[in-house]
Amino acid sequence: MSPRSAKDCCDMSQVRSEIDRIDARLVDLIAERFSYVDRAWQLKKSPADATVPWRIEQVIDKVREHAEAQGIPPRLVEALWRQMIGWFIQYEQEKLSASNEKSKGTLNEDEQK
Repeated sequence: MSPRSAKDCCDMSQVRSEIDRIDARLVDLIAERFSYVDRAWQLKKSPADATVPWRIEQVIDKVREHAEAQGIPPRLVEALWRQMIGWFIQYEQEKLSASNEKSKGTLNEDEQK
């Protein structure tokens, strides 16, 4: 079944069905974005590299502009993206810390030999 526009929904079950469809697509897109975040931490050197303030603001500016063009509140999109970016930064920092600890452990083992 093809997507139904909001104005073409005649009852709440149709509205809910379309929201569920969109939610599934959003999860798919977040999963795709996550794959790039997962790769990003592997290319970085330390937990400090996970936070790049100028890049965060660049992303926020872009999504705010896109939200305005789509006629939705930029504040809503900014809040969602800041939450998502914050989670991804924490994820990267944890992965980088664990990776660095593992590397230190390997170095210490090599030094003992």
